[in-house]
Amino acid sequence: MNPKVISTYDPNFVLLSLAIAFVGSFIALSAARRIVNAKGQVDVIDLISATLGLGGIGVWTMHFIGMLALHLDVRVGYSMTETIVSLFVVCIATGFALTYVARAPSSWSRLLTAGAILGLGVGVMHYLGMYGMRFGGYIGWSIPIVAASLLIAVVAATAALWLAFNTSSLAIRLVAAAVMAVAVCAMHYTGMSAADFVCTTDQRQLLPGGFGIISATELPKIVLLVSVGIALVLSIDLTVQRIFATKKQHA
Repeated sequence: MNPKVISTYDPNFVLLSLAIAFVGSFIALSAARRIVNAKGQVDVIDLISATLGLGGIGVWTMHFIGMLALHLDVRVGYSMTETIVSLFVVCIATGFALTYVARAPSSWSRLLTAGAILGLGVGVMHYLGMYGMRFGGYIGWSIPIVAASLLIAVVAATAALWLAFNTSSLAIRLVAAAVMAVAVCAMHYTGMSAADFVCTTDQRQLLPGGFGIISATELPKIVLLVSVGIALVLSIDLTVQRIFATKKQHA
């Protein structure tokens, strides 16, 4: 039995993951500046939009699209427990970080603290998602590369938060979203390079059993379902913003 697992990447899914990260980043940049109004009150709808844009689409959806890009010569399943919990983890970290910075955007201490929390939240999401992988073997980790991926996550998160509150024009937001997307993908694929997949069974195409385990072929359905739900929430936010804008024009 050859324990080595051969891994390859589908470039089309890699590019799609980058595009997803860009879309999520742009949504977050557009909504983040409206989270706290002039009276210091939190706009819940905009907070949810920015959180789902960055955490739900830009990070979580991007991560699992990136996982779809990975092809292994063993059958892979995913535990829905870790998969769903990882979504909540990154969204909670994103929501807290955005709100914390939004209350005092010019405070560097807040920016650095929130960047560290968000970056670690992204890291936990990534490795929790990886922990949820099921196949006939185990993953060996390169600790230095894991540490490098976490450092990238913290730096990227800090930059993302700064960009979120320091971009005004559409052109600048587009450039900023591209920078954020590249940073998020850099963290993901650096983290993936830290993983060494080792097979310990002769039945390489047997799907491991267990509670809430789905085949990798079923993963796109879950990602699509969550993405549609997020898109629905974001559509509601856009509709509400247009209604308010119309009321102001006629006031």
